[in-house]
Formats: sequence, C-alpha cells, structure tokens
Amino acid sequence: MDDVQMSLYRAVHGKGDARPLYAEPMYFGDITHPTHVLTTLLASIAVRLGGGDDYVKAGRALWRPDQGMGGGKSHALIGAWHLGTHAEQFATTDIGKAVHAQARQILGRDLPRHLNQPKVVVLPCDSMTPGAPVKDEDGPAKTLWERFLWRLVGPDYTVYERYAPHFNNKAQIEAAIRSLGRPVLILIDEVMNYLGNASDSDTTLAGQDMEFLRALTDVINDVPHCAALIVMISTEADPMAASDTARARRGDLNTLLERNGSRAPVTENTDFAAILRRRLFETPAAAEVTSATAADWVSVLSDTAWSKSVWSTIGGSWQQNFASQVGRCYPFHPHLIHHAEEEWASVAGFQRVRSTIKIFAATVHALQKRGQAGDWVPSLIGPGDLPLSDTAVREALLDSGLIADERTVSNYRSLAENEIVTLDEQRGSARLLDLGRKVVFWQGSNPRTAERAATFLFLTSIVGVRPGGRRGASVPEIKAATAVPDLNYTNAEADGVVAVVTDDTAGGLSALEYIPGQGNNKPARYYLSTRLTYRMLVNSLRKTITDHERDQCIAESAKELISSGPFKKKIYVDADLSRTATQVLATAGIDDARTTRLVVCDAAQFHLRNGAEAETLSALSVALGLTDDPSVPKQSWASSAVFVLANTQRRALARGAATQYLARARASDAPEVKGNAELKTTATRETAEAREELRKTIKRAFCHLVYLAQPDVSREMQQHTFDGDLSTGLDGGNVWKTLASREKTFDQGDFDATALLHNLRDGDYGRPLADIRDAYWNAPRLSLLYRGEDDLRDAIYAAVMSDSLRIVNASNETVTVTDRSTINLADTGLRLARPLPSQSTSAIGDADKGSGSNGNAGGQLGTGEQPSTAQTGGGTGGGGTPDTHLKPKDKLVKAAVSVALTDDIKIDAAASLFRLLYEAADANNLTYVAGSFNIIVKSGTEQAIVEALTTLGANPTVTDQG
Repeated sequence: MDDVQMSLYRAVHGKGDARPLYAEPMYFGDITHPTHVLTTLLASIAVRLGGGDDYVKAGRALWRPDQGMGGGKSHALIGAWHLGTHAEQFATTDIGKAVHAQARQILGRDLPRHLNQPKVVVLPCDSMTPGAPVKDEDGPAKTLWERFLWRLVGPDYTVYERYAPHFNNKAQIEAAIRSLGRPVLILIDEVMNYLGNASDSDTTLAGQDMEFLRALTDVINDVPHCAALIVMISTEADPMAASDTARARRGDLNTLLERNGSRAPVTENTDFAAILRRRLFETPAAAEVTSATAADWVSVLSDTAWSKSVWSTIGGSWQQNFASQVGRCYPFHPHLIHHAEEEWASVAGFQRVRSTIKIFAATVHALQKRGQAGDWVPSLIGPGDLPLSDTAVREALLDSGLIADERTVSNYRSLAENEIVTLDEQRGSARLLDLGRKVVFWQGSNPRTAERAATFLFLTSIVGVRPGGRRGASVPEIKAATAVPDLNYTNAEADGVVAVVTDDTAGGLSALEYIPGQGNNKPARYYLSTRLTYRMLVNSLRKTITDHERDQCIAESAKELISSGPFKKKIYVDADLSRTATQVLATAGIDDARTTRLVVCDAAQFHLRNGAEAETLSALSVALGLTDDPSVPKQSWASSAVFVLANTQRRALARGAATQYLARARASDAPEVKGNAELKTTATRETAEAREELRKTIKRAFCHLVYLAQPDVSREMQQHTFDGDLSTGLDGGNVWKTLASREKTFDQGDFDATALLHNLRDGDYGRPLADIRDAYWNAPRLSLLYRGEDDLRDAIYAAVMSDSLRIVNASNETVTVTDRSTINLADTGLRLARPLPSQSTSAIGDADKGSGSNGNAGGQLGTGEQPSTAQTGGGTGGGGTPDTHLKPKDKLVKAAVSVALTDDIKIDAAASLFRLLYEAADANNLTYVAGSFNIIVKSGTEQAIVEALTTLGANPTVTDQG
C-alpha cells in the first residue's frame, strides 16, 4: 500500500502524479474508519469553526496529537484539512457524517455543512527549510511567522505588510486572524522537524520563529471561530537525535502546548481491527462467512484437552464471544488482533497504525497469492501465519519499530532466514521440519505447523519483553498459534510439534533460549536470542516498560522513602486513574480525629506546577474542607493533615529514572546476563546505581507541601515548596520543622504554658477541655503540637501550677490538680478558668497583651458556637459562687450613619467596620443586633445579603435604584 505513510504537504501542494489519492475527500472518506477519538477531535474543530456563538462549547481551540511515529497524526491532519477545505464534500462521507453527528451532540443543533467557509492555513514544517522559502508557496515570506501570514492573507500585499513586522505581538497576530472575517483553521505538521533544523548560527531567525509560536499558542484560544492542530511527536516517542538547542526548543514548545492546548489522541489500540478492515478491503465480510468460520472453530475451542492445556492457560478476552470477535477481526484471528492491540501497541518504538497496516496488508496479499496458487492458507490468519518467506511481510515487521536498533534488526533478519523459512520456502529449520514430516491425519489441514510455531516465537521474541515482564512464549501459547479447526490435530499432536521445534538436536531452532518454569503459574518459556550486548538489552527493555509499571515503581519507592517524623501517621494515597483526583482524595480515609497526618499523594495522579495542576488543586480543596458541596464528605480534621505532592517537571525526571531502573533490573534477570560473569557484575553495579538515582529523583520530586491555614478571618489553602535538592516532603521531620518556621506547627519544646495562654481567648474560658484539645487538630489558626495531647496537658499543668490558670467543674468549682495525669483532656465536664483575684494575674495580663507563640495571638480555640452562659471570671475559692462583680458589663454601641462610598478612605472604613463586626460575632463577643439597614449594592450582590437578614428574622425588601 503506497499511501500508508500520509503526507499533509503532498495532499495540499501535490500536483499531477505527485498528488496522492487521499487528497480527494471522497477517497479519504472511503479509507478512513470513523474511530471515536478521531471523530471527537474533528467534531470539536468543526464546532469551533462553524458553531456560531456557541463555538466555545468545543472547549480549547488548540489540539496536539502527540503519538509516536506511525500513530495516525498525519491522517488526522489531512482529515482536518478536508473538514475545512472540502467541508461540504467531507460531510457526505462516513467520517464526515460521524463528525457532524458528534457536533450535533455538542451543540444541540446541526452545524452548517459549509462551516461558514473557513480559511485553512497549512504549515507542513517537515517540508519547509528555515530561512529558505519557496516562492510559489511562501511569496515574500522568510520567517515562520511571515510564511504563516502569507498563507493567511496572501496575495494581499497591503495586509501582509501591515502585520509582517509583528511576529511576537499577540494583539497584532489576533488582529491578522480576525481580519479575514471568517473562521480560520491552522494546521502545523511536524513543527520540531522545522525547529530542530533551525540554523543555530542564525539566532535571530530561530528566535523570531520561537517567539511567533509562543505568541500564537497563547493567543489562539482568544480568537472566536479559530482552531489549531499542531503536531509534535512526544519527547519519549521521538527517536530522532537532536542538538542541545533543539531539545531546549522542544522543551519550551512542549510547555506552551501543555499550557494552552489539549492532547488529542487520534487512535486507540482497540481501533486496529476496524482500521485494518477499512483500509484493506472494499466491502465488509459477509455475515454468513464470518458466522460459518467461527462455527468451524467451536469444536477445537471447546475440546476438553485443548481447553485444559491451552485456552484456560493463556487466557485472553478474545475467547469470550468468539463469534462476534471473528466478525470484528475477520479474516484475522482474534488471537492475532489481541497481540497487535495489547502487546505490539505498548512497545514505545512501534509505529502503531502505519506499521500494523503495512504488516497486515502484506500478509493478506502474500496469503492471497498463496491461495490462488493452490497452496494451503488458514481459515483465519493467526499469530503464527505471518509468512516470513514474503519479503514485504518480513521487512514490514523488522521496520515496524518493534525492534530497538538496526543491529538487532539485522540479526533477526538472519534468524528469520536461517531458523524459520527462506524466501524460496525450501529451507529454514522450521520449514524443513514441515517438508520432512511423515504423512499424518492432519497434514492437509495444517501442513505448516512447525513454521507457524516458529513464526509465533519470532513475533514474541522481537518485542523483547512482553507485558508483565515475560520473555518469548510458553508452550501453551506456542500450541495455540498452531491450532486449526480440525480435531485430528489434537492437543497431544501439538505437544509433539512444539517438542521438535524447541529441540535443536532434532532439527529444531538452534537460536532458541530456554527459561525454566516456576510451577503452574509460571511455565517454561522460549525465545529466539540474537546475543544482545548488555547495553542493547537495556535499551530494548527500556522501550517495553509500560506507563503503569513505571508509575507503580515510583509509588512503591516513594512508600519506602516516607518517614513520619513527629507526625503520628503517614498516609499514601494511591492513584486510581479510573476516577477523578477529587473522588480519590474524598474517599481515601484521610480525615482522622486528633491525629497529625503526613499525606503523600501518588505522583501518577496528583502533581503541581507546569500548568497541569487544576485538577489536583480542586481535589485538595475538597480534602481540606474548602468546599460547600453537600455531596462531598465533611472533612472535620483537615487542619491536622499536611499533603505532600510531586512537582510536574520533577516527576518527569523521576519517571525517566524509574524506566532506567526497571530496564536494568530486568536485564539483570535476563539469561544472557545471568550466564555471563562480566555482564552480571556490570548489571549488578548499574542496577544499584540506577536505584539510587531513582530514590534521589523521587525525593526531589516530592517538594510541594499543601496545608490548611487561617491567617485572617477565612480559611485558605497554603503551599510551601522545597527549593534545594537536599530537602524533601517525604521526610516528616523536615516537613514539621519547615512548617514550624511558617507557624503551622510548634517545634519540639516550643509549646509551654506561656504559648498556651497566648492562644487562649475570652471565649475559651469556660469551654470543655475536650473542645480545647480538639481545637489543636481542627482549628487551622492554631499550630499543630509536636507531642500532641502530651504537650497540651503539660502546658495546662504548668499554667495551673504557676497560678496562671484554673481547671473548674461544671459548677465552676476549682478542681485540685495534683499531677499531670489528673488532667483528663477528654473530659467534657472540666473547663479552663482564669485564676482567682487573690492569685497572680500578671501572666494573664501579659497573655492578653502579647501576640502569641507562633503568631496565634488571640487565636480562637476550637470551632462552633460558644456557650452563652460561660463564665469568664473566677469564683470564690470555697463556695463556688461566681464573683459577678468581676464580670465586665456588655457595651451598647449606637450610631447613625449615612454616607456614599465614593472614595478609598470611606470604602476602607466600611470594609473595616464589617470585618470587625464579623470577628466579634465569630468570637461570641457580639450578643445583640438591632436597627435598620439601608444598603445600596451592585446588582448580583443583594441575594446573599437578603438571605443573611432573613435568617436573623428580618423582612428585607429590594428595590431598583435610579
């Protein structure tokens, strides 16, 4: 197939023989399966362009397909180009109909088919040379901005010259786009191909190009009816070498795209079967054909011996609803599609869509020719049926990206030729086994059994390590690859075939390596070895590490590194990407009464900075009780939890270190390494070094602290970031000491009687000891205690012993305190009281005047309403009768005020008045309210005020003011 690797440049600028078939919208529609993700992307673009005043329902205007090479990005770009350039024709195709149907769901109405005649601006950067414009395409332009502008407004020189000087002026770029008076679609392909080639010697040109892209990505979301699709292969999926300067440009652009755009995958692994069917065959297979084929396989799939030894052992969702799976995958066996979707697609270098199409197209073509020649072909093309005797099939596999480097590709090419089958199909170890086999009952239905077994071994070997850390294939898997819908080929016969294929002394594969089994759960495995060097093996293994394995490694290492320090409890919140961050935190069981907690959040789901923190901050707001949502569980003890989170950029470094460590750890277990003393020593040393580096990067990554504070009258989330490499949020002692300097905690020995008295306010005298105790865990204005209740008990005891404080019972009688153990902080009948008049009051006076240890002067202990009858004075020592003459009288404040808030002084005075009233009410120092309100407020503000007045029993009215 010549058009597997699509080119946006050829589609837009190709002429004559150079113009590909997919440049025609109807042909493009014929070969394009409307996958969900592609349809959703194009529908969002369509709404941005033609959605009228509702264009914002599509979300952001900037999308970034960032898959690796061969992942379908160019296909998506060309689809977007057809959507804008050939809007009405495109709307009649299957993909176009699906796009408009999806757009209808977004808008609630139909889009106009013409999408209001959008202008499509195409910058095919993989076909553009920096500083060397092509006159027919670029006109007078030289820089990337000028080339963009010429494509936007050309050939109008007047407009072009008006905006050309303003390469980094956001307002002028926006004005240029708006000047067309119609929707604009911007398509930029392989931008790093251009920026990577930008001449380092021409720093002015390179700088202007980057400045333009920075401005464009910032402004694009502000322009109505404008959309942009920018393709840049993700860093981890781009195998191309780059200079330091190019890497810096990539980093800058990646940050811009992350901040201003949305990632836009265009294919999913489960799309492979449908994409293949659409690209390879003009019409779907007849239902009677697929049904009959599936029925042929029922006997072997339900056979007792096969089920016990093979099907139940290898598992695989493809075995369920087999008939429907055949209908989805025909003419390919669902087992083969399973390997492509679940295993090949997870290999980092595999060009998912492009390579899959090439491999399967070449396979169908080769088997079709074989069948037309009267040779045997399978009823379903399984994982052992890719004909390695066909050059196109073999090279499509070797060049697919499943193999890490060229040297290994060359080695596997030789293995395919020598161990399996030659191009003339007359030699190769496995092929010779089939040609030399004596006549058996199943010969006609399965004449290439050994070749099929060896081919499957080849497929599982070239990917290096399969999901779950598996190498090669087990005997049940090999047998499954040789199965046919003929019960003459029994499970026992399959055992015999595999035994011969894996025995080099019997003519089997000589390059086969054997990994002994470990019981029923870990059967023996075989794989073809190319005798990789240790470094080659590590590089190969590194590409097989899945995102889940990498993030799980970071999580497990972080758990090992956490030390609670003074915190009474350490909690690790595991990621659950199937739920939102808010749902995970809200149900993590973090709220724990009277317990200081160091809560470390899994970096896979929770992280801060680099423009990707909105979901995390929203989740933290819920966990800290800063939400009025009644559906969210109440967080009563949020003040005593400190959250530790990873930095987004440092997390990327930790992920890289985790991948390196896992690759080296797996390489250490490889048979090639275990059997070589020198390699084993190298592997042991490098694995230990990689683990130490991983631990360092994880410590650096967890550098953000988030906690609840109350510096003023309202609660708020506060953050602290460790800047140095030696400090980490995983060290509870370090966290506690750091927060002590920020007045969130008391350091060891800092909380004493003086600090306690500084923290007490009038409303705290007469409150139960249990309330006073709880306040140090649930009142964010109070600092956390190093030893918890022990610190509080010691401080109360010291204050009582110095006659600065009394403990009284419910009758206001002084309770004798003999030692610390008599102070029961859980007792709701005991209360704090001021000392009697005959006792020293100097400490209290000082406490009332001071500012309080750790900045908590006058901090109200506890939350909730205060008892209106609480005694604030002492009592007579013997009889317990209150000394009422010591109780200060309430004060009545009366005033009449009528003033327009027309200047800053009056506005500040009014704000201060209402703030003081709030503080007095909050501290239970406001006991009566009477009067009338005449307040003029801006529209939209009145409702909350009306509700508050109604709660107080008033009957407010609201009238419009002239």
